[in-house]
Order: sequence, then C-alpha cells, then structure tokens
Amino acid sequence: MLSWATARKYRHGDNPARWKGALEHILPATAKIKGNVQHLAALPFTDIASFMMELRTRGTVTARAVEFLILTAARSGEVRGARWDEIEGDVWTVPASRAKSGRNHRVPLSQRALAILQECGTARPGELIFPTNRGVRLTDKMLLNLAKALRPGITIHGLRSIFRDWAAVQTSYPRDVIELALAHKVKRATEAAYWRDDALEKRRRLMEEWAMYCSSSALIAGEVVMLHG
Repeated sequence: MLSWATARKYRHGDNPARWKGALEHILPATAKIKGNVQHLAALPFTDIASFMMELRTRGTVTARAVEFLILTAARSGEVRGARWDEIEGDVWTVPASRAKSGRNHRVPLSQRALAILQECGTARPGELIFPTNRGVRLTDKMLLNLAKALRPGITIHGLRSIFRDWAAVQTSYPRDVIELALAHKVKRATEAAYWRDDALEKRRRLMEEWAMYCSSSALIAGEVVMLHG
C-alpha cells in the first residue's frame, strides 16, 4: 500500500515497511518462524496393514470410505462426495469441481478398491457411493472419529500421507508418478509436458502394489518387503 502511495505521489521517501534494509533488522527471519511448523500426525507405513485389518472388521459405510481413501490416496472431500457415475471400469474420475487441483483427476482402482465398491451395493448413477443412513454425505468428522478410535491422534490427512512415505521409501517409482497419484501438480514445464498423459498405467501398477502392501500378512507378522516399480 505504501509503495502504491509513493507511485501515486501521495508520499515521498523509502517504504518503512520494506523487508530489505528495514524490517529484516527488527523481525526474526522467516526460516526461524517456519521452524515451529507442526506436521499432521501420520502412522508409520509399516503399521498400515494392521490398521487396514482392523478397519475391515468394522462393517460400516464410514469404515469402507476410510479404507477406500487410503487405497486411492485421495482427499477426504473427494471420497465423501464420490458418486457412482464417476466410476468407469477400474478408473474413478474425480471431477474438477471437487478436486483440489481444479481439474479432473483419474484414479486407477486396485482389486481391493473395486471389491469395496461391490460391497457398497449396486451402482446407482448420480448417487453417493458412501452415503450415511439418511442418504447424505459423510462428514469429515465421521471419518476422523473412526480413524482416531483405531489410532488415537491420527488425522485423515495423515492417512493420505502414509502412501507418500511408503512409495518414496519402499518402491522405485519415479517421484513424478507418485506426485501424480496424489493429484499434485508437476511444477516444472518440462516435467508437465513429459507427464501430460497422467501416467495412468504406471500409476495403476503403483496402486495395486500399494493395495497388496496394505493387506500383506508378512508385513503384519513383522517382515518388510521391498517392492519395485
């Protein structure tokens, strides 16, 4: 605002609110302030199989929604608002109107994710896949309460981040494939051009491996197996 006033000849002299040469000598550095950022709680990915096993013992729509969220690495609002006409074969297309990215996002569905859809009943175009008993959308708090009942302190965003940690540590898939699976933008122009096909087939293999990891009896027994893309 002060810079605008100077440009309009309403004031003269240096801007006292500028950072360089002024506020930098008074206020703490941005890096120091950012140092206190608290990350949302997440499970270690080695605990996901036992968590999923406990989820499967819950015969509720909320439990199926949470499991579907984990298997698709999707956001809470995307899953809670998912409708049957968004499913085509083994691909779920999150419409731009509900996607955080503001564009359609195709999600390849693993065999377990497809089985969850079958458990939810007959496809009814236009209707919610995971409705409450009253036929309306689940709330974010419903998903959160269930997750916390199984693992106190966990967050729904934390469940989504487990996939990111697992994919980075336990697989050899390129970073961009993992980012696309999370519906993150590939920022650099050269990368965006290279991945303009959204790497659906690579992501299909990635999500199937993730589903297998989530239900691995060997993992529950304490063995961690490295997967390769």
